[in-house]
Amino acid sequence: MGLTLARPVLVFDGACGFCRRWVERWKGRTGGRVRFIPFQRLPLRMMGVRRSAARNAVQLVVPGRGRAASGAEAVFRVLMQSPEPEVRWRARMGLLPGVFQLADAVYGVVARHRVAASRVDRLLFGRSVLPGRARVVPWLAERLLGGVFFLAFSSLVVQVRGLYGKRGILPVEEVLEIARAQLTPTQRLRIYPSLFWYTGASDAALVRGCRVGQGLSVLLALNVAPQPVLVALWALYLSYVSVGRDFLSFQWDSLLLEAALHALVVAPPGLRPGLGRGELTGAQQLALRLFLFRLYFGSGLGKVQSRDHTWRDCTAMCFHHETTPLPTPLGWFAHQLPRPVQKVSTAATLALELGPPFLLFGPRRLREVAFWSFTAVQVGIAATGNYGFFNVLSQVMDLWALDDASLSHVLPARLLRAGPPRSVVGTLLASACAAPLALLSLEEVAMRFGKSLPGVGPVRDALLPLRSSNSYALFSVMTTERPEVSVEGSTDGRDWRVYRFRFKPGRPEEGLHWVAPHMPRLDWQMWFAALSSPPGWFIAFLKRLLEGSPEVLGLLAENPFPEAPPRFVRAVLYRYHFTDVRESRETKAWWRRERLGLYVPPLALTPGGRVRVAREATVLDEEEVSPTVH
Repeated sequence: MGLTLARPVLVFDGACGFCRRWVERWKGRTGGRVRFIPFQRLPLRMMGVRRSAARNAVQLVVPGRGRAASGAEAVFRVLMQSPEPEVRWRARMGLLPGVFQLADAVYGVVARHRVAASRVDRLLFGRSVLPGRARVVPWLAERLLGGVFFLAFSSLVVQVRGLYGKRGILPVEEVLEIARAQLTPTQRLRIYPSLFWYTGASDAALVRGCRVGQGLSVLLALNVAPQPVLVALWALYLSYVSVGRDFLSFQWDSLLLEAALHALVVAPPGLRPGLGRGELTGAQQLALRLFLFRLYFGSGLGKVQSRDHTWRDCTAMCFHHETTPLPTPLGWFAHQLPRPVQKVSTAATLALELGPPFLLFGPRRLREVAFWSFTAVQVGIAATGNYGFFNVLSQVMDLWALDDASLSHVLPARLLRAGPPRSVVGTLLASACAAPLALLSLEEVAMRFGKSLPGVGPVRDALLPLRSSNSYALFSVMTTERPEVSVEGSTDGRDWRVYRFRFKPGRPEEGLHWVAPHMPRLDWQMWFAALSSPPGWFIAFLKRLLEGSPEVLGLLAENPFPEAPPRFVRAVLYRYHFTDVRESRETKAWWRRERLGLYVPPLALTPGGRVRVAREATVLDEEEVSPTVH
């Protein structure tokens, strides 16, 4: 048999399934620069290789030199032929003193136990022999993120005038006017980083910003100029969040901003870049997976660190479905499950949030387990409660746990082909952009344990106004009771009519709703308001009802005073509980409730347009006044 050694040759045992699988992976990394040939097909004596040595370990034969290396050293030297700079750097690190000795010892153990190693390999990496590239996954996640932004802006545009317009509950124009009077230009941009400083915050500008956001979202979904579009979407959404106060203070608003920033550092440049010029670098993948780790592990850790008794005794789910802000019909049914099932569900939630995040840093199969674990968490949350676009956004981010081979059974083969390798400069730039995000994530995790990384804390503090480095701890303290506020108006101070909200619980017989991915921000904040004394925005809301603001009334399901605004408004506090199956069958009601008393006493407007307590209006009995009223 003749053999022309124009290229290095890696000789391996063709009868070993484990060897064949890893050779296929190395072929994908070396781009044809190395030949891989079973020793059974070679004249080993002519190459200076003993058959026993070839059977025990791979052998590297170099043109003009003969056998150059074996075992772990041969593997590292083969990978140093890769056209991908990062693969070459990792291979060089494998030859460093100490690292090489450890790698060689591991190689020896694997070589002596190939059958067991093959089983472990299939368990950890699956059937695919494709290298662990991440090129299609970020491309897919980026386009889906465009869809999430579209959902967010589409939800906001129908509420923005009622929430933030001139006659809205918390007018943005007022925030900007106060800031202009009290802050320097630099302080304004630091505290309220918003484009509305330049465009104005009129009703038309607020709506126009959402429409622009919808258009940019479509461009991102179509993969048009992803880098500048992501910058624009991030800046535009931050413009609303930074001046939005209570109604844009939800964790998924911050999560969307942070997801956009992470997507930006892995997005390819160009107007129509397609899949981009190369796969993600190790630093980029680490930054994405640390972000994902932070979201889920932080949520589980928050439950543990809160020392909330419902999580410690595994009874949290006995209360969760009933007390979630906007439950779904399935939430009612989930609440009816037996207590032992609820306790198992609580323990499973903790396990899924605390365990699988660590699998994100393992081989492909372990990361796939993490992906499906996160999916189970998101499906459970979405099935029983309405959390706006949170579940959709989280599931898009969950894709970052995967590599392209994980999607090989659902994607066309042409998409899974290796792209052109990054240049050395391109690899360094991509890694340098991702490294700060990875460090910020590590700093956030360290802070949860009372630690800090040297030099990173000041950077994190400087970025706080940008809402793009955040702590996540969803449901860390479980609410065990459900108070609800009913808002009522009257023209004479005696006959009171109820303002009906679109989605939050009202009359006991009113059905539960499927709302997500729409985020009804007033309905959500009504849930928070009922848990404490009346916040400032709630009094502003009542004032708008007295004024008959059409923008605010548009946020409600029904205006009981269509002809003219009422003279008086008040708020009454109730305690709600889900009905049980028997009670629901008899009453056709989803809820039962008991009145606790006044949440806010009757209010009226002065001739100057200020709010005052209307003592001339009929109130509830004094003993029914809620203790939360201040």
